[in-house]
This record gives sequence, C-alpha cells and structure tokens, in this order.
Amino acid sequence: MRTQSLVDDRGGLSSRLSLILTAFILVWLTGGICLGQGSTGVVEARVVTATEAAHPGTSVKVAVVAEIAPGFHINDHKPTLDYLIPTELKLEPTKDLSVEKVFYPKGELKKFEFSDQGLSVYQDKAVVGALLKLAAGVPPGEYTIKGKLAYQACNEHACLPPTSVPLSITVKVVPRGVTLKRVHTDVFDKIQFD
Repeated sequence: MRTQSLVDDRGGLSSRLSLILTAFILVWLTGGICLGQGSTGVVEARVVTATEAAHPGTSVKVAVVAEIAPGFHINDHKPTLDYLIPTELKLEPTKDLSVEKVFYPKGELKKFEFSDQGLSVYQDKAVVGALLKLAAGVPPGEYTIKGKLAYQACNEHACLPPTSVPLSITVKVVPRGVTLKRVHTDVFDKIQFD
C-alpha cells in the first residue's frame, strides 16, 4: 500500500513539475521576446554595398538598412529636441579602409502622446549611407570595418534605454582591370551621396 502511494505521489509530482516547467518555459520565451524588443530587437540592421567589389584607392558606397519593429520609432540623426538621443552610425576605420562621410535620411515629423510638438523620427525603415575609402596600395582581398548603429527606440508611451546594433562591413577588393557590377540599386537610388 505504501509503495503504491509513493508511486502515485511521484506521478502527481511529475505531472506538477511538468506543468511548472512548461509554464516557466512559456514565461521565459515571452520574456525573451520582450527583452529582445527592449534591447537590440527593436531594430534589425543589414549592410549592403553598391558594387560587388571595389578597386584599390577608390571610394565605396555602403548602406545600413535598419528595419524598425512595428509600434516603435527611433529618433532622427538630428532630433527635434536637444535632449533626444540621435540615431548614429559609428564606424571604426582601419589603415586599409577609412570613413569619408555618413549620409542620414531626413526623418518624418510625427506627433506622439508624450510630446507637445511633432518629433522628427524614423519608422518602419531607415537607410543610412556611408562613403568608405580604400587605401591606394591595398592588394586584392577582403577588408572589414566594424561598427554599430546606435539609437534609442520609443513607442507611444515610453522610451527604451539607448542601445546599438553591431555591424560588420566587408569590402572585396579586385584589381583595377576588373569590371565592377552594381548591386542593390533599389537601396542606393534612394540615398543622396552629396
């Protein structure tokens, strides 16, 4: 009789542990999604180049395409109010690959509950362009520059802590005689490199 009771208790305990574990996993997964949205999950960024490769000593057009989660916005690079944190592309130059200039899109003026005036923001998608410069004497190969897209995301009610998305830009260098093929024209036709 006692043996049967222990088996029943263990079976009951096992069922309860399974339910608790399942509930914990669901809470953890939901929390993980919220944590991702609250940190770097609000913005996903990818890097594209205007050509498949580049020649030594030339400028290279690159773009960071930032997809912003629905219901959120990030501040313009030149925010409407001084205390707002701007969106900024920060790149770490190397001896082979330097940064000539960064080109930010113009934000869209939007009115939010928390502000008496309209704010210049990016929503849905923002494309930041950059002009990189390859050193004149670099041999053919691949050259990488690291960086991040720094931003602060907000929704209608609150702002999340400032954060960033890490980036890595790789440029393939080919000899001067090799013809360069344009790619991602849909992205680069929208950026004014001037």
